[in-house]
Amino acid sequence: MNATPIPASSKSALTGSSEKCPIVTHAHVIEPQYPAAVDRYVDLGRFYDLTAAKNSAEEVKTRTRAYKAAYVRAYHSLKAARQVELDAVSFVSKSFDKERLDRRVRGIIARELRGRGNQRGRTTRRFLGSLTHKGCIWRFDSVDVLCSKVYEFADTWELAGGALARLHEAAVEKGWDVIACPSPEEPSRMEHLLIPGLELAFVTSCPGMDYGKKPYRRVRLDAMTETEGRSRLRFQTRMVALLREEAVDALIEAKRNHDALEAVYNPYVDFDGVRAQAALEAGRLLSYLG
Repeated sequence: MNATPIPASSKSALTGSSEKCPIVTHAHVIEPQYPAAVDRYVDLGRFYDLTAAKNSAEEVKTRTRAYKAAYVRAYHSLKAARQVELDAVSFVSKSFDKERLDRRVRGIIARELRGRGNQRGRTTRRFLGSLTHKGCIWRFDSVDVLCSKVYEFADTWELAGGALARLHEAAVEKGWDVIACPSPEEPSRMEHLLIPGLELAFVTSCPGMDYGKKPYRRVRLDAMTETEGRSRLRFQTRMVALLREEAVDALIEAKRNHDALEAVYNPYVDFDGVRAQAALEAGRLLSYLG
């Protein structure tokens, strides 16, 4: 999985991470829909020293196979973890007091979303984090930069999605621009909601995704369930954690082999030529806007 964190350095710029991206990757080709008349090929392959690169063909093949195999292992582990997790979520949701949460949400809307906003009610979608080769990374620092008032939903069993959807709908209807942060493993389910115009945020906390600071208010969704079968849930939780650890190990191996692959390619690339071509293409595109 990949996540684009919201940078903590600016309240206006909602772009990608400041970390350096890999310089070299495999070729990506998009077919022109209207060749020459509208779009065209840009051949960056001409900046390879093909003769020199062929001398490393065996290492390129070995590293490529290795990182792809590691990604397959990671995906299998994540899929298995998610299946176990969804079974536990389904079990717990049967005893969830939805009416109790509904009352809390109505109260929050009445208090925090009373007046109308002067914005367009636009929704921007951003991932706030994900599982990476470094483990789970969540950019709650972005929340603190954008929002001074934070409601935390303590939610081990993915019960907050409906409440966040209602808060999202109410904020947009009131004329506030929002940042909706979906779950990386289930993008249809919202995990966090930011309303920068009100400096108001609603975040989900659970094991592995802990807000870690004192919120303005905490809503304990776990207390709204009356679950039996605690031993079963503890077993499933441990199983999910172990499977995700396996996935992280596989992602570490994938990155190690991909980095090694880039190290093989880098000496055979004319980066000055690539940068010059990029500047030429940027200038051509900008000329159309004039």
